[in-house]
Amino acid sequence: MGSDEVPQTHNSTDSESETFAFSADINQLLSLIINTFYSNKEVFLRELISNASDALDKIRYQSLTDPNSLSGESNMEIKISADKTNKTLTITDTGLGMTRSDLINNLGTIAKSGTKAFMEALQAGADISMIGQFGVGFYSAYLVADKVVVTSKNNDDETHTWTSMAGGSFTVCQTSDADKKLARGTSITLHMKEDMTEYLEERRLKTLVKKHSEFIDFPIRLYVEKTTEKEVTDDEDDDDNDANDTNDDADDKPVIEDVDEESKETKKKTKMIKEVTHEWEHLNTMRPIWMRSPEDVTGEEYSTFYKALSNDWEDPCAIKHFSAEGQLEFKSVLFIPKRAPFDMFSGDGNKQKNHIKLYVRRVFIMDNCEELLPEYMQFVKGVVDSEDLPLNISRETLQQNKILKVIRKNLVKKTIEALTELAEDEDKYKTFYEAFNKNIKLGIHEDSANREKLAKLLRFYTSKSGEVMSSLENYVSRMPENQKSIYYITGESKMSVASSPSMENLKKRGFEVLYMVDPIDEYAMQQLKEFDGKKFVSVTRENLELEGTDEDKAHWEKRKTELEPLCKFIKETLDNKIEKVVLSKRLSDSPCILVTGEYGISANMERIMKAQTLGNNQMMPMSSKKTMEINPDNPIIIVMENRYALDEKDRTIKDLINLMYDSSLLASGFSLDEPATFTSRINRLIKLGLSIDDDDDADDDVQIPPLETDGADATEDGEDGETEMEQVD
Repeated sequence: MGSDEVPQTHNSTDSESETFAFSADINQLLSLIINTFYSNKEVFLRELISNASDALDKIRYQSLTDPNSLSGESNMEIKISADKTNKTLTITDTGLGMTRSDLINNLGTIAKSGTKAFMEALQAGADISMIGQFGVGFYSAYLVADKVVVTSKNNDDETHTWTSMAGGSFTVCQTSDADKKLARGTSITLHMKEDMTEYLEERRLKTLVKKHSEFIDFPIRLYVEKTTEKEVTDDEDDDDNDANDTNDDADDKPVIEDVDEESKETKKKTKMIKEVTHEWEHLNTMRPIWMRSPEDVTGEEYSTFYKALSNDWEDPCAIKHFSAEGQLEFKSVLFIPKRAPFDMFSGDGNKQKNHIKLYVRRVFIMDNCEELLPEYMQFVKGVVDSEDLPLNISRETLQQNKILKVIRKNLVKKTIEALTELAEDEDKYKTFYEAFNKNIKLGIHEDSANREKLAKLLRFYTSKSGEVMSSLENYVSRMPENQKSIYYITGESKMSVASSPSMENLKKRGFEVLYMVDPIDEYAMQQLKEFDGKKFVSVTRENLELEGTDEDKAHWEKRKTELEPLCKFIKETLDNKIEKVVLSKRLSDSPCILVTGEYGISANMERIMKAQTLGNNQMMPMSSKKTMEINPDNPIIIVMENRYALDEKDRTIKDLINLMYDSSLLASGFSLDEPATFTSRINRLIKLGLSIDDDDDADDDVQIPPLETDGADATEDGEDGETEMEQVD
């Protein structure tokens, strides 16, 4: 077919025309397609272009052993033209073409093996877009056309035309000499249904080609109309009219005085007219980047492709271009963006969960193949082109496809490699981590196979890192020889965990602590048990072991015995609020702290669960009971120990114990059970400090025992004018 020729509907000669009946299965399929409503009828163009591409692939392969096969037509391309007047759409290729017997067998009488299977799939609720998977994509033409004419020329045969209105039969005839416009290949003309004329519009056709077939390996050209504006003078525009003027008309005209040539030129008037031309526009100009060698693709080309793929306005943060060969072949380009979408974790069920476009041999299949990457990698954008997957594989089949599972494993591996390489540039990785750190932590929680590799990508603030985030590898490299574990603390903010009483002895000993202040850290640490052979230890849980000298151990055992009565009394006072009272090895300044069990949920996790909008409060009893740890060398504890030894019934101690418990709740990250009671106790202390008499009309609902002074050792106001509470302080 010449480059300037427009494909036309072919008229076959009746003398050589033969009529054939469709095979039963194909006839049933056509009836099903024609009489059933499908919303995505646009797939017809994808299927016909895909078939044309296959025909071109076959002639290209044949030309490797027989160069003469291209002698009739050396251009390998696909052309699309729309005729709005006749309501026809024609798709022409210069591929292998079909003989007369091919037209009869392939398009009508010999049922494809997948015909029946496809009908069963449709009746079971499958999508029409699966049609190509069963080898019957040609019949999708009847989604939009009520008559189809196929003209084909194979090197080994004359040109023949196949025609059918899908009424149970089709005709085949040798094309007349006047209609022989094909040197080689196939031309399919669709006589569109009345309500399908939208597919004759240039813009609609361009959109479909860009969406489904942009990266077909052969040029796709559309016959388009171009309108340009041209500037002409009035003289040029009126030449024809002037030629018709009679001499009599000239005699009636007024006489114009002679002027010089320059003045005549300046007085000529011009105007713009529209000029309409037609041309073949190349639609798929961008050759698939993933089909090229990474060394041949420039950074600008990657950036342009990424922006077209993702609609992002920024360049990607990282790129991974690779191919897999051997028993399984596929090519891929993956992009890591700089910014996270605002709705990445919105929980919207209709939100696109993946941004990987799946192609099979350069034919677009789907743009959000969820099976290609796990959910935590949903930020990755890119393309995968497989040579092994069946064309138009369905979503249902994808879930069971072993080839896809191997592709997924490779994509995850390459994505982690790309992030590891990105981490070598601290500035770029900081930008990425600020946007996608939650994704990495979600991967720690979900992906056991890659947990160790993902752990190397984590970054945390620490008690020694200041305003710079540290990797776990750097943390381990700074550990002193006597530190056996990786210490971490979870909480609401960096400031709150830095001032936590749980940090006191660790800071004193020079141990570095990781600050984990993101709610998802709690979930990640449930799965991340160790790193580089070092166990993770939470500093807010009981049984925190800190190495000490023999002298320290002896002192601790002595105080444990001495404080046993007080510990028992504290437990009796607080009753079921705590599980037990023990001596603390983590405190150096604070009098006491509340910790949770080693395998229970932390204070921060309890706060997160309570804050969840859809949280189930009935789940809260699963939290481990609190353990109170007291500092044996704190002055408050020493005074309480002495007071309890003197008078076991001293009501002041009970009030102090309740105050210490409430303040420890806050310091340890828990919420107060009774805020009003705690506030009343604090107000009572303020009054005592200011020597204000307590009112007799105090709220009866809040029973607070009076803080009594020791009458044996003090005057009415104390020997030196201080109350007993002030002495404790």
